[in-house]
Amino acid sequence: MKLPVYAKVDLTSKAWETFHISEEYFKKYIGGKCLAARLLLDLTEKGIDPLSPEATVIINTSPLNGTASPSSSRFNMTFKNVLTGGIASSNSGGQFGVMMKRAGFDGLIITGKAEKPTMLEIVDGTVTFKSAEDLWGMDTEETQQKLPKAYGKIVIGTAGENLVRYASAASGERMSGRCGTGAVFGSKNLKAIIAFGKTQPEVAHPEKFKKFVKKWITFIKNHPMTGDSLPKYGSAGIVNKANASYALPTHNFKYGHFEKADATSGETLAETRLVKNNGCVSCPIRCERRVMMEGKEVKGPEYETLGLLGANIDSDDLDMVLKINYMADDLGMDTISLASTIAFAMELKERGIADFGVEFGKTDNLPEIVTKIAHREGIYSDLANGTKWLSEKYSGAGFAMHVKGLEIASYEPRRSVGMGLGYATSNRGGCHLNGGYLALLESVGVLSIDPQNPGAKAQLSVFMQDALEAVSSSGSCLFSAQTFVPAILFKMGPNHPVTRFIGKVAVHVGGVVNLLLKATNLICFNSLFLLPHAESLHLVTGLKMKTGDFIDLGERSFNLERMYNIREGLTTKDDTLPERLLRTRQDTNDTSTVVPLDKMLPVYYKTRGWDEKGVPTEKKLKKLGII
Repeated sequence: MKLPVYAKVDLTSKAWETFHISEEYFKKYIGGKCLAARLLLDLTEKGIDPLSPEATVIINTSPLNGTASPSSSRFNMTFKNVLTGGIASSNSGGQFGVMMKRAGFDGLIITGKAEKPTMLEIVDGTVTFKSAEDLWGMDTEETQQKLPKAYGKIVIGTAGENLVRYASAASGERMSGRCGTGAVFGSKNLKAIIAFGKTQPEVAHPEKFKKFVKKWITFIKNHPMTGDSLPKYGSAGIVNKANASYALPTHNFKYGHFEKADATSGETLAETRLVKNNGCVSCPIRCERRVMMEGKEVKGPEYETLGLLGANIDSDDLDMVLKINYMADDLGMDTISLASTIAFAMELKERGIADFGVEFGKTDNLPEIVTKIAHREGIYSDLANGTKWLSEKYSGAGFAMHVKGLEIASYEPRRSVGMGLGYATSNRGGCHLNGGYLALLESVGVLSIDPQNPGAKAQLSVFMQDALEAVSSSGSCLFSAQTFVPAILFKMGPNHPVTRFIGKVAVHVGGVVNLLLKATNLICFNSLFLLPHAESLHLVTGLKMKTGDFIDLGERSFNLERMYNIREGLTTKDDTLPERLLRTRQDTNDTSTVVPLDKMLPVYYKTRGWDEKGVPTEKKLKKLGII
């Protein structure tokens, strides 16, 4: 069993050393965001500024990266969250993770601040510090064009250099989008990291692994979600589904339905703009949209961008969404935080509080404004700080759509209350993925587990959060887990009596789910139908890894991140939602409920084995082997 090897880099002194991961840590935390959370707790002091030289960023891979395991090119970045002050984990595809591993390192631990713009080059087990002064000022596309083509790359653009608080980093056309990754790089004068090598990862059981991967890929391709819907429409296919269930954020989350939503839907995108679909290294799903924008083929927008730059700003201008999506990637900004901040600024103007020149339904000046935000030009420097900061300066906290400081993703929680609970409890803030993505089972998938009924939502949220944490920690794309809903239900469709019956019954399964969470040792099998990643990890590493062990890995990861947040001062008071979602219905004639967070949160804490203040108990931490 080969243990992970990291490079520990000090940008201030231009020095690096090899950092070995112990066998204990490897067996317990595996890799990705779980191992990174453990290291961030171990290696950093409480209360540091996320943009200070003392701040640490951990970039790491997992055992499946670089193998033939499907959809396993993801790499992870963990650091102190620029927007929330808690933990950040930002996941990305692209070639960098695979190439860093081939270059001899499973991860990087970076601290300090370079005196001048710097690039790290990683080749065959060696880290070299190089000047990036000639790259400073370039956006992400131009920067990468200047770098060796065969190398894996992570770069920042203008927004990261100017410390936009939601700046992102790019690897090819993949973005480490959320939590301020680009700002952390910019604060360290770190413009780029490039990697190249030819070392192949070791596989403990190569023949069995090869046979299993073949079966898994066939399973993915034959499943209606991963073999048909995602390749055909990508995540963009969610727009019309969310709109039909009134879960599409509209007018800064004031409503959940937009009459012109189809104009920016995945179906319209496919019919009028799509050139082809593409995908990451080792991915059989191929969900990426390739579209034409002003005569140029570029990566198309995902659901979050279409929803938040469409309905949420009252726009049906698909061409403008394509343009802003491209600009944001090139400038290096998270489209979720950018779009949500613009929507909040639009409502500030609508209410007569502040005028940033943006208003609902108007898009012609958005390219100019996005550029000004990236450059922190004039009053637009305020928009570069995000929604929470804006609401604290100008007022409007009740309609500032963020959790803990991170802007909420494009699912309306009043029509998906389990997703609302997930947002509130997500360790990195308003994230649908770290929140457990229960919207997939409530409002935008083939199932509809009574989206306004809080029953069983706490237990299901815990299970989904832990499962997705484990998938991410394995180095796999979360889309590879979307086969867990049986194919037969997709064939029946959401309106079939059987599907509707399951949705009604599922709100009463909280007790059963809770028992399974407490006795994961009973899930002592691996299957293609439920988290195949466990078997893949076992065959690659040789470690004991049944599905129950895999879920334990996810629970360990979630609790570690919670511990970091508590250490940094976040409390149960931060496990909340904007007042608009807790107090106001979507409109006066609407039959929907507000999010009953006060009912779900105590059940959630109890299910997790935390105390009434949301703190993991000593018993829970000992059970997980964290202490």
